[in-house]
Amino acid sequence: MTMEKVINFTKMVAAGNDFVVIEDKLKAGNSQLARLAIRLCDRKYGIGADGMLLIGKSKKADIRMRIFNADGSEAEMCGNGARCAAFFASSGRVNARAKIAMETKAGIIESVVDKKSVKVKLTDPKEIKLGIPIIVNERSLRVNFVDTGVPHTIVFVEGIDAIDAHNLGRAIRYHEKFQPKGTNVDFVEIVDDDFIKIRTYERGVEAETLACGTGATASAILSTCHSPKMGERVVKVKTRGGEILKVLFDKADEKVSNVWLEGLASTVYKGVFYV
Repeated sequence: MTMEKVINFTKMVAAGNDFVVIEDKLKAGNSQLARLAIRLCDRKYGIGADGMLLIGKSKKADIRMRIFNADGSEAEMCGNGARCAAFFASSGRVNARAKIAMETKAGIIESVVDKKSVKVKLTDPKEIKLGIPIIVNERSLRVNFVDTGVPHTIVFVEGIDAIDAHNLGRAIRYHEKFQPKGTNVDFVEIVDDDFIKIRTYERGVEAETLACGTGATASAILSTCHSPKMGERVVKVKTRGGEILKVLFDKADEKVSNVWLEGLASTVYKGVFYV
């Protein structure tokens, strides 16, 4: 681009995950969008965010959502990003509906917006693997894996506040066991059957974030693996940012379905960015 261009954006936040939201009118290729995401998400020289959400038209749903991480990589799905996209769409910017279907790389995502409360229906979890043995920093660990639209490795811990989430999370994120895609890493402390605490190292952001929607969902589901309770489950998830998300799902033996993530979303501010 040889001429300066103005991009209108909306800064949004959900459970401490923050996003720069723009409408897909750029006519830019993937490499240009990746570079733009890196610039927009930079917390020193840009707007600052965990990711960029690109909202456009869809032939399959009400809107199409693309998610670019702060490092420019494109993600398949983002739970809190999807909740922001639904809130954005319902505000009249794209589609003024209380129920909004979104096309994502992980499939069609349903959402329901009720004032500032937004819940999204995620794809059913897949590839659940429990008790995977790995060696990290010369320590033997047993971790768990599930794909909730994006890959998540779950590590159950005690004393979650004392965990070195950045360094240990980074080591697991790049562990050979989870290559070539890598993995998000969630450290989870079970408080009781229906309440957990979570800290997440996010792939693409390459740091611990204040929250992660798909991570909260993955952690909630796996926290019930050894519970005898079946039927409809509601697990509250306390994020690093302090907000409590709700994960709702149906559990029948080893099958989990009808998965919803619920929490608050809000607009922080709107502005223009000069490219």
